[in-house]
Amino acid sequence: MKILITGAKGQLGSQIINIINNGQSELGNIDSVYNNCEIMALDVDELDITNLNKCKTVAKELKPELIINCAAYTNVDNCEKQEDLAFKINALGARNLAIIAEELGAKLVQVSTDYVFAGNGNEPYKEYDITNPLSVYGKSKLLGENYVREFCSRYFILRTAWLYGLNGSNFVKTIMKAAKEKGELKVVNDQRGNPTYAEDLAHHILALAVTEEYGIYHCTGQGECSWYDFAKAIVEYSNIPCKVEPITSEQLDRAAKRPSYSSLDNMMLRCTIGNNMRDWKEALEKFICKVK
Repeated sequence: MKILITGAKGQLGSQIINIINNGQSELGNIDSVYNNCEIMALDVDELDITNLNKCKTVAKELKPELIINCAAYTNVDNCEKQEDLAFKINALGARNLAIIAEELGAKLVQVSTDYVFAGNGNEPYKEYDITNPLSVYGKSKLLGENYVREFCSRYFILRTAWLYGLNGSNFVKTIMKAAKEKGELKVVNDQRGNPTYAEDLAHHILALAVTEEYGIYHCTGQGECSWYDFAKAIVEYSNIPCKVEPITSEQLDRAAKRPSYSSLDNMMLRCTIGNNMRDWKEALEKFICKVK
Protein backbone atom coordinates (compact mmCIF):
# COMPACT_ATOMS: atom_id res chain seq x y z
CA MET A 1 0.00 0.00 0.00
CA LYS A 2 1.22 3.49 -0.88
CA ILE A 3 0.39 6.11 1.74
CA LEU A 4 0.64 9.88 1.25
CA ILE A 5 0.85 11.83 4.52
CA THR A 6 0.54 15.62 4.34
CA GLY A 7 1.74 17.80 7.19
CA ALA A 8 4.15 14.96 7.88
CA LYS A 9 6.46 16.91 10.22
CA GLY A 10 3.68 17.92 12.62
CA GLN A 11 2.78 16.19 15.86
CA LEU A 12 0.15 13.90 14.32
CA GLY A 13 1.83 13.18 10.99
CA SER A 14 5.14 12.27 12.64
CA GLN A 15 3.34 10.07 15.18
CA ILE A 16 1.57 8.15 12.42
CA ILE A 17 4.88 7.57 10.65
CA ASN A 18 6.55 6.36 13.86
CA ILE A 19 3.75 3.88 14.54
CA ILE A 20 3.85 2.49 10.99
CA ASN A 21 7.63 2.11 11.16
CA ASN A 22 7.41 0.35 14.55
CA GLY A 23 4.44 -1.82 13.58
CA GLN A 24 2.72 -0.89 16.81
CA SER A 25 1.65 1.95 19.08
CA GLU A 26 1.31 2.17 22.84
CA LEU A 27 -2.18 0.76 22.34
CA GLY A 28 -0.98 -2.37 20.53
CA ASN A 29 -0.13 -3.76 17.11
CA ILE A 30 -1.40 -2.23 13.89
CA ASP A 31 -2.71 -4.17 10.89
CA SER A 32 -0.09 -6.23 9.05
CA VAL A 33 -1.03 -4.48 5.78
CA TYR A 34 1.22 -1.63 6.95
CA ASN A 35 4.29 -3.91 7.17
CA ASN A 36 5.33 -3.42 3.57
CA CYS A 37 3.68 -0.08 2.84
CA GLU A 38 5.43 2.80 1.11
CA ILE A 39 5.18 6.06 3.05
CA MET A 40 5.32 9.30 1.11
CA ALA A 41 5.72 11.89 3.86
CA LEU A 42 5.32 15.44 2.56
CA ASP A 43 5.26 18.72 4.45
CA VAL A 44 4.36 22.23 3.28
CA ASP A 45 7.77 22.79 1.65
CA GLU A 46 7.22 19.72 -0.53
CA LEU A 47 3.48 19.95 -1.22
CA ASP A 48 1.29 23.05 -1.09
CA ILE A 49 -2.13 21.48 -0.62
CA THR A 50 -3.81 24.82 -1.44
CA ASN A 51 -2.67 24.49 -5.06
CA LEU A 52 -4.92 22.05 -6.92
CA ASN A 53 -2.61 21.70 -9.93
CA LYS A 54 0.35 20.82 -7.72
CA CYS A 55 -1.79 18.28 -5.85
CA LYS A 56 -2.77 16.68 -9.15
CA THR A 57 0.85 16.57 -10.31
CA VAL A 58 1.96 14.89 -7.08
CA ALA A 59 -0.96 12.47 -7.23
CA LYS A 60 -0.11 11.53 -10.82
CA GLU A 61 3.52 10.83 -9.86
CA LEU A 62 2.99 9.05 -6.53
CA LYS A 63 -0.41 7.35 -7.05
CA PRO A 64 -1.22 6.89 -3.33
CA GLU A 65 -3.90 4.42 -2.27
CA LEU A 66 -4.42 6.18 1.07
CA ILE A 67 -4.09 9.92 1.80
CA ILE A 68 -3.88 11.08 5.41
CA ASN A 69 -4.26 14.85 5.66
CA CYS A 70 -2.49 16.14 8.76
CA ALA A 71 -1.84 19.58 7.25
CA ALA A 72 -3.80 22.42 8.83
CA TYR A 73 -3.66 26.02 9.99
CA THR A 74 -4.34 25.51 13.71
CA ASN A 75 -3.44 28.84 15.32
CA VAL A 76 -6.98 29.71 16.36
CA ASP A 77 -6.37 33.40 17.12
CA ASN A 78 -4.27 34.03 14.00
CA CYS A 79 -7.03 32.50 11.89
CA GLU A 80 -9.19 35.49 12.87
CA LYS A 81 -6.54 37.83 11.46
CA GLN A 82 -5.72 35.71 8.39
CA GLU A 83 -9.13 34.48 7.33
CA ASP A 84 -8.25 33.89 3.67
CA LEU A 85 -5.18 31.83 4.58
CA ALA A 86 -7.17 29.77 7.09
CA PHE A 87 -9.78 28.89 4.47
CA LYS A 88 -7.14 28.20 1.81
CA ILE A 89 -5.38 25.64 4.00
CA ASN A 90 -8.22 24.16 6.05
CA ALA A 91 -10.98 24.21 3.43
CA LEU A 92 -9.49 24.37 -0.07
CA GLY A 93 -6.58 22.14 0.95
CA ALA A 94 -9.02 19.47 2.10
CA ARG A 95 -11.07 19.94 -1.11
CA ASN A 96 -8.00 19.49 -3.31
CA LEU A 97 -6.99 16.27 -1.57
CA ALA A 98 -10.57 15.01 -1.81
CA ILE A 99 -10.58 15.67 -5.56
CA ILE A 100 -7.34 13.76 -6.19
CA ALA A 101 -8.39 10.93 -3.86
CA GLU A 102 -11.57 10.46 -5.89
CA GLU A 103 -9.67 10.57 -9.19
CA LEU A 104 -7.27 7.89 -7.91
CA GLY A 105 -9.89 5.77 -6.16
CA ALA A 106 -7.91 6.32 -2.95
CA LYS A 107 -9.13 6.55 0.61
CA LEU A 108 -8.86 9.91 2.38
CA VAL A 109 -8.47 10.61 6.10
CA GLN A 110 -9.34 14.19 7.03
CA VAL A 111 -8.60 15.41 10.56
CA SER A 112 -11.10 17.93 11.95
CA THR A 113 -11.89 19.56 15.27
CA ASP A 114 -14.29 19.96 18.18
CA TYR A 115 -14.41 23.66 17.28
CA VAL A 116 -16.98 22.90 14.56
CA PHE A 117 -19.50 23.02 17.43
CA ALA A 118 -20.81 26.10 19.24
CA GLY A 119 -20.21 24.56 22.65
CA ASN A 120 -23.29 25.96 24.36
CA GLY A 121 -24.61 22.66 25.77
CA ASN A 122 -23.61 20.41 28.65
CA GLU A 123 -23.52 16.94 27.09
CA PRO A 124 -20.75 15.53 24.86
CA TYR A 125 -21.42 16.05 21.16
CA LYS A 126 -22.16 13.02 19.01
CA GLU A 127 -21.30 12.77 15.32
CA TYR A 128 -24.87 13.57 14.26
CA ASP A 129 -25.18 16.77 16.30
CA ILE A 130 -25.63 20.05 14.46
CA THR A 131 -22.43 22.03 13.87
CA ASN A 132 -22.27 25.78 14.46
CA PRO A 133 -18.67 27.02 14.74
CA LEU A 134 -17.90 30.29 16.51
CA SER A 135 -14.44 31.03 15.08
CA VAL A 136 -12.81 31.37 11.67
CA TYR A 137 -10.77 28.29 12.52
CA GLY A 138 -13.89 26.24 13.26
CA LYS A 139 -15.67 27.54 10.16
CA SER A 140 -12.72 26.77 7.89
CA LYS A 141 -12.42 23.23 9.26
CA LEU A 142 -16.16 22.65 8.83
CA LEU A 143 -16.02 23.79 5.21
CA GLY A 144 -13.11 21.38 4.77
CA GLU A 145 -15.32 18.58 6.12
CA ASN A 146 -18.10 19.53 3.73
CA TYR A 147 -15.76 19.59 0.73
CA VAL A 148 -14.44 16.13 1.62
CA ARG A 149 -17.98 14.76 1.81
CA GLU A 150 -18.88 16.45 -1.49
CA PHE A 151 -15.87 15.49 -3.59
CA CYS A 152 -14.73 12.14 -2.15
CA SER A 153 -16.67 8.89 -1.73
CA ARG A 154 -14.14 6.96 0.42
CA TYR A 155 -13.46 9.23 3.37
CA PHE A 156 -12.91 9.13 7.11
CA ILE A 157 -13.38 12.45 8.91
CA LEU A 158 -12.00 12.35 12.45
CA ARG A 159 -12.85 15.21 14.78
CA THR A 160 -10.40 15.48 17.65
CA ALA A 161 -9.59 18.01 20.36
CA TRP A 162 -6.86 19.53 22.51
CA LEU A 163 -4.20 17.52 20.68
CA TYR A 164 -0.64 17.10 21.95
CA GLY A 165 2.28 14.97 20.76
CA LEU A 166 6.04 14.59 20.77
CA ASN A 167 6.74 16.85 17.77
CA GLY A 168 5.96 20.53 17.52
CA SER A 169 4.43 22.90 20.05
CA ASN A 170 1.31 22.18 22.09
CA PHE A 171 -0.44 23.05 25.34
CA VAL A 172 1.36 20.39 27.40
CA LYS A 173 4.83 21.53 26.38
CA THR A 174 3.87 25.19 26.78
CA ILE A 175 2.59 24.62 30.33
CA MET A 176 5.66 22.59 31.33
CA LYS A 177 8.01 25.30 30.05
CA ALA A 178 6.02 28.18 31.60
CA ALA A 179 5.66 26.35 34.92
CA LYS A 180 9.45 25.91 35.18
CA GLU A 181 10.16 29.51 34.23
CA LYS A 182 7.42 31.34 36.15
CA GLY A 183 6.36 29.12 39.06
CA GLU A 184 2.84 30.55 38.81
CA LEU A 185 0.25 30.25 36.02
CA LYS A 186 -3.26 31.49 35.33
CA VAL A 187 -5.39 29.22 33.11
CA VAL A 188 -9.01 29.45 31.95
CA ASN A 189 -11.48 27.32 33.87
CA ASP A 190 -14.67 27.95 31.86
CA GLN A 191 -13.89 25.91 28.74
CA ARG A 192 -14.29 22.12 28.88
CA GLY A 193 -13.14 19.50 26.42
CA ASN A 194 -11.10 16.32 25.88
CA PRO A 195 -7.28 16.31 25.93
CA THR A 196 -6.07 13.91 23.23
CA TYR A 197 -2.68 12.24 22.86
CA ALA A 198 -1.55 12.09 19.22
CA GLU A 199 -0.34 8.51 19.77
CA ASP A 200 -3.89 7.33 20.50
CA LEU A 201 -5.44 9.31 17.65
CA ALA A 202 -2.83 8.01 15.19
CA HIS A 203 -3.51 4.42 16.26
CA HIS A 204 -7.24 4.80 15.56
CA ILE A 205 -6.63 6.55 12.23
CA LEU A 206 -4.56 3.59 11.08
CA ALA A 207 -7.14 1.13 12.41
CA LEU A 208 -9.97 2.84 10.52
CA ALA A 209 -8.04 3.38 7.30
CA VAL A 210 -7.81 -0.36 6.53
CA THR A 211 -11.60 -0.73 6.75
CA GLU A 212 -14.49 0.47 4.64
CA GLU A 213 -16.26 2.00 7.64
CA TYR A 214 -16.43 5.41 5.94
CA GLY A 215 -17.96 8.45 7.62
CA ILE A 216 -17.55 10.97 10.42
CA TYR A 217 -15.93 10.01 13.72
CA HIS A 218 -15.16 11.63 17.02
CA CYS A 219 -11.78 10.54 18.37
CA THR A 220 -10.66 12.13 21.63
CA GLY A 221 -9.26 11.10 24.97
CA GLN A 222 -11.79 9.62 27.39
CA GLY A 223 -13.16 11.93 30.05
CA GLU A 224 -13.32 15.71 30.07
CA CYS A 225 -11.79 18.62 31.95
CA SER A 226 -11.18 22.36 31.76
CA TRP A 227 -7.92 23.88 30.53
CA TYR A 228 -7.25 24.70 34.20
CA ASP A 229 -7.72 21.04 35.20
CA PHE A 230 -5.50 20.03 32.28
CA ALA A 231 -2.75 22.44 33.34
CA LYS A 232 -2.91 21.30 36.96
CA ALA A 233 -2.50 17.67 35.88
CA ILE A 234 0.45 18.57 33.64
CA VAL A 235 2.23 20.33 36.51
CA GLU A 236 1.46 17.49 38.90
CA TYR A 237 2.66 14.69 36.57
CA SER A 238 5.77 16.70 35.71
CA ASN A 239 6.61 17.27 39.38
CA ILE A 240 7.13 20.97 38.73
CA PRO A 241 6.61 23.26 41.73
CA CYS A 242 4.09 25.70 40.31
CA LYS A 243 0.89 27.36 41.49
CA VAL A 244 -1.97 27.18 38.97
CA GLU A 245 -4.87 29.63 39.38
CA PRO A 246 -8.19 29.60 37.49
CA ILE A 247 -9.34 32.59 35.42
CA THR A 248 -12.22 33.27 33.03
CA SER A 249 -12.07 33.47 29.24
CA GLU A 250 -12.97 37.16 29.47
CA GLN A 251 -9.87 37.81 31.56
CA LEU A 252 -7.71 36.20 28.89
CA ASP A 253 -9.23 38.38 26.12
CA ARG A 254 -8.32 36.40 23.00
CA ALA A 255 -9.12 37.24 19.37
CA ALA A 256 -11.13 34.08 18.67
CA LYS A 257 -14.13 32.94 20.65
CA ARG A 258 -13.82 29.38 21.94
CA PRO A 259 -16.69 26.98 22.67
CA SER A 260 -17.27 26.78 26.42
CA TYR A 261 -18.23 23.10 26.24
CA SER A 262 -16.91 21.08 23.30
CA SER A 263 -16.53 17.58 24.72
CA LEU A 264 -17.00 14.88 22.12
CA ASP A 265 -18.52 11.41 22.44
CA ASN A 266 -16.66 8.73 20.42
CA MET A 267 -19.94 7.00 19.59
CA MET A 268 -19.14 5.90 16.02
CA LEU A 269 -15.82 4.38 17.11
CA ARG A 270 -17.74 2.28 19.63
CA CYS A 271 -20.18 1.25 16.91
CA THR A 272 -17.50 0.20 14.39
CA ILE A 273 -13.85 -0.63 15.18
CA GLY A 274 -14.13 -0.04 18.94
CA ASN A 275 -13.14 2.89 21.11
CA ASN A 276 -9.76 2.18 22.70
CA MET A 277 -8.85 5.80 23.40
CA ARG A 278 -7.29 6.03 26.84
CA ASP A 279 -8.49 8.12 29.74
CA TRP A 280 -6.95 11.55 29.23
CA LYS A 281 -5.08 11.43 32.55
CA GLU A 282 -3.56 8.01 31.82
CA ALA A 283 -2.41 9.08 28.35
CA LEU A 284 -1.04 12.39 29.65
CA GLU A 285 1.01 10.67 32.33
CA LYS A 286 2.55 8.32 29.73
CA PHE A 287 3.35 11.25 27.45
CA ILE A 288 5.04 13.27 30.20
CA CYS A 289 7.18 10.25 31.14
CA LYS A 290 8.35 10.10 27.52
CA VAL A 291 9.05 13.84 27.29
CA LYS A 292 10.99 13.90 30.55
